[in-house]
Amino acid sequence: MSQDDYYLDNDEKTVVFLMTSGPSTPHRCATPFYLGSILASMDVEVHIFFTMEGVRLMEKGVAENMVAMEGGKKIIDFIRDAKRAGVILHVCQPALPGYKIDESADIIEEADHVSRASVLADLILRCDKLITF
Repeated sequence: MSQDDYYLDNDEKTVVFLMTSGPSTPHRCATPFYLGSILASMDVEVHIFFTMEGVRLMEKGVAENMVAMEGGKKIIDFIRDAKRAGVILHVCQPALPGYKIDESADIIEEADHVSRASVLADLILRCDKLITF
């Protein structure tokens, strides 16, 4: 295998991260943004869909006060890096009431969409890779 085999070809690629981890497992909360940033910088279309406890990362005040490891960068900074790279962030609308999150007042500005499960289904069916955290 040559070195060129490790890089993406010119075909369009789409990767979806299904993010169910949240504040109860902070050590799992930086990597999806980090990998998403790398992939987006390689011209991959990247979506992160937050559901279950993952929606809490999109709640105001949560990611600003969270780190994946002691002394590490805040999760909000990983989120902002991902946004700058072009990652698209979806918040699962049906999961919000269970965490008492108001979609009109409690979602951070970095979130792109508050989406229904049908959007996730569409993303899954059309993506090249689905990664879960």
